[in-house]
Amino acid sequence: MDKQSKLKKLAEEMLADKSLPLSTNLVFGEGNIDCEVMFVGEAPGEQEDIQKRPFVGRGGQLLNKMIEKTGWKREDVYITNIVKRRPPDNRDPLPEEIEAYKPYLTRQIEIINPKIVATLGRFSMNYFNPNLKISRDHGKIFRMNGRLLVPFYHPAAILRNMGLINEYEKEFKKLPKIAKKAEELLKKP
Repeated sequence: MDKQSKLKKLAEEMLADKSLPLSTNLVFGEGNIDCEVMFVGEAPGEQEDIQKRPFVGRGGQLLNKMIEKTGWKREDVYITNIVKRRPPDNRDPLPEEIEAYKPYLTRQIEIINPKIVATLGRFSMNYFNPNLKISRDHGKIFRMNGRLLVPFYHPAAILRNMGLINEYEKEFKKLPKIAKKAEELLKKP
């Protein structure tokens, strides 16, 4: 079975899984399934729920601009969230919601098999490594299960504090270089 078929089957499994928390629209993910970089946020917001697409609101517009600053387009990467349905009132995802969606995200990452997982925000970052702090570790490179992990602030956090925009842009611009060196970085002791 090819990647596209596997992802379609996974999305169908999620739609059929009545044990999953939250009852809004499924926002599975989108983009290049043969990408080098997979962006993982925390959970869909209002616009994402309406459009059934990840990162399409104001934060998504900023993410698109940052991706373009790398020389890539949104279509060159894959974008998803740890929780695939919108929490009520746009609240943070609860630990039990994150845990319930975990097997699905794990399989989604295995199918897509990116070199780099770029997390967007502390919930996503801590999903992969609970010992990291977003204020200290954003923009750094970590090794994780045969991939690189690069944490970024959530675009919504940057929109709330535009004083960080220049640093955010610089960190994003490093992604293509990190992707080119991914194999070498993963082999280092």
